Amino acid sequence: MTFLDIATILCIGLMIGTEFAVSVFLNPVVWKLDNHAQVRTIRLFAARLGAAMPFWYALSLLFLLAETILRRNQPGFASLLAASAIWAAVIVVTVVFLVPINNRLARMGINAHASRALRDHHKWDRLHRARIAALAVSMLTFLFAIRV
Repeated sequence: MTFLDIATILCIGLMIGTEFAVSVFLNPVVWKLDNHAQVRTIRLFAARLGAAMPFWYALSLLFLLAETILRRNQPGFASLLAASAIWAAVIVVTVVFLVPINNRLARMGINAHASRALRDHHKWDRLHRARIAALAVSMLTFLFAIRV
């Protein structure tokens, strides 16, 4: 296993784990808070994660593309191409659908209309779960490709 393989596995694996933890562990806890605390917590998480995730997604895609280019003449090339395409599609869908919701949540004031914010957060979480599934498929496809 090369350094690039290890770096790619760590980068995309930790990304998927973080996204999974947000959906399965953090959000259910946040939803048990009173409305004011939920809105404040959602705003803080949206700002913090919204600042870091674009770089992490881009770095993950760069690692996948590097793997694809370096293995272009190997048997797993088609799977690497698919893994990279899935990851790129997730980024596009994220920018088009999830980022606008996240930005709204990050910018809302402390006195924001709680029902609107909570509705937006639940919509974001539903889309986020689909994103996690797509990222997992991308990683599994990548792992299949490098084991060939």
